[in-house]
Amino acid sequence: MTDKKTSHTRLLLRLDAGAHDSDASVTRGLSALFARRWQAAHPGARHRYRDLVAEPVPLIDTSYCAFGRKVERYQDLPADGPTGLVESAAEARVWAMTRPYVDELAAADTVVIGAPLYNYSVSAHLKAWIDRVAFPGAFTDPSTGRSRLARTRVVVISARGGDPADGRDFQTPCLRAWFRRLGVTDERLHFVQADRTLATLVPHLAGERERAAASLGAARERVGALACVG
Repeated sequence: MTDKKTSHTRLLLRLDAGAHDSDASVTRGLSALFARRWQAAHPGARHRYRDLVAEPVPLIDTSYCAFGRKVERYQDLPADGPTGLVESAAEARVWAMTRPYVDELAAADTVVIGAPLYNYSVSAHLKAWIDRVAFPGAFTDPSTGRSRLARTRVVVISARGGDPADGRDFQTPCLRAWFRRLGVTDERLHFVQADRTLATLVPHLAGERERAAASLGAARERVGALACVG
């Protein structure tokens, strides 16, 4: 299985999960800005881009769940992880569909995710990636029992249409808990939010346009700063 420990150059994995594929997408614009700044700060580094909307991740199914439950029964995985437990055509198919997502996440030094807030939580496209990539044992180093993501930096860029003070952002705590469970440390997990992004469109938010512009400006500055670190 691919691992950043054996990579010779840095790798940025950029994911976009915004359904609106246009210049109007705040998260797509900010994730692209991050990628440009990151590449400028790391000459010769690699950049892997995955558009989760243009190329949707297959939803998990019964075969995925059955193989996952089988893997979970093993306290000590084989040296090659879940690969060593494949015994049937169905299991081989599940792992063949899942492993590319696992490998590219494990190999990345930095991950940036454009994740707009949809209906108070993550988009369906991002949720499909989360469910697929979080395969049991996939990020456990068999030789140490530690997470293969312990040295991975993750930057989540979110756009929230309204006022963040309303308490209805369930995406941020969800993603924070999920990445922590996979082994990403708190000091390497960053969230950048642009708020009130609908202020230029929705009449009742017209009075928030100045604050929206300030929030977007601050998000751009933080994205640029995070891209140049690590």
